[in-house]
Amino acid sequence: MTPHPAGAPVCIAGVVVRYPGADRAAVDGVSLEIGAGEFVVLLGPSGCGKSTLLRTVNRLVIPDAGTIEVDGRRVDTVTPETLRRGIGYVIQAVGLFPHMTIAHNIGIVPELLAWDRARIARRVDELLELVKLEPARYRDRLPRELSGGEQQRVGVARALAAEPRVLLMDEPFGAVDAIVRTALQDETLRIHRALGTTILFVTHDVDEALRIADRIVIMNAGRLVQVDTPLHVLSNPATPYVERLMDAKDTVRRLGLMHVRDAMSSANAATDGTIGAGATLRDALSHLLDGATRLAVQDGEIVCGTLGFDDLRRALMQARSQ
Repeated sequence: MTPHPAGAPVCIAGVVVRYPGADRAAVDGVSLEIGAGEFVVLLGPSGCGKSTLLRTVNRLVIPDAGTIEVDGRRVDTVTPETLRRGIGYVIQAVGLFPHMTIAHNIGIVPELLAWDRARIARRVDELLELVKLEPARYRDRLPRELSGGEQQRVGVARALAAEPRVLLMDEPFGAVDAIVRTALQDETLRIHRALGTTILFVTHDVDEALRIADRIVIMNAGRLVQVDTPLHVLSNPATPYVERLMDAKDTVRRLGLMHVRDAMSSANAATDGTIGAGATLRDALSHLLDGATRLAVQDGEIVCGTLGFDDLRRALMQARSQ
């Protein structure tokens, strides 16, 4: 695979968006710093302003006040067309051109950027491999010949075609079933790790946000309510609204964000089960509830510690105190 540029920082400063006739601003004075290569999820109910905020980054929505910078450059200093060719954009509806082959759909932006045919062909095959679609099998197909999940993968590939340093994703997996959705989340995380692209992702699904985000940005009525890591948002909700939205009292949900290696004890105690060091504490709880009293923690072939109910309790208490 050819080298790719790392992600670019995004700076949103004092952004306000008002729609005509609305009784309040859709986005109300939002400021947010997104680091290069960070995976940030905008979370909240319908109408909270998260999609509107996302679309100000690629100028699909023009703010009434405030500024947005991508890699230190204000987005209003370039034409929308130039800006959008350098920012990937994935939506729930996919939006593939039905009369074009998959290869042509993926290569459309590189064509607009006047890449030569050989480079475009290489990039198409590279991206199909990246999203786990065999190039020889899918390159010449039409969108109608693909499943919903496969079309979403092509949508991600198309958004990455011109090697953007920022990728915007607006409820991209909302129209697929739960199993396909999980697979697409996994692929997005894998691509993020491989490319280092800065991702700004909109969802109203709490579990999706917890699963994929480096940081979660919680919005309500056009304003930011809390910005923090998934575990800290769950363990220390800033307001009753956040607590209700996140169902923060759900202990099992918090355990799903914590790992065995971070909670295990070095105690040389008797064990009656094993678990990997990289497993979640939610996985460990399942083993313990199935009858194990204490688990040996393995890192490869090496036993590096043990874990029991007391360690789970201690880990939860520490998370609350941070």
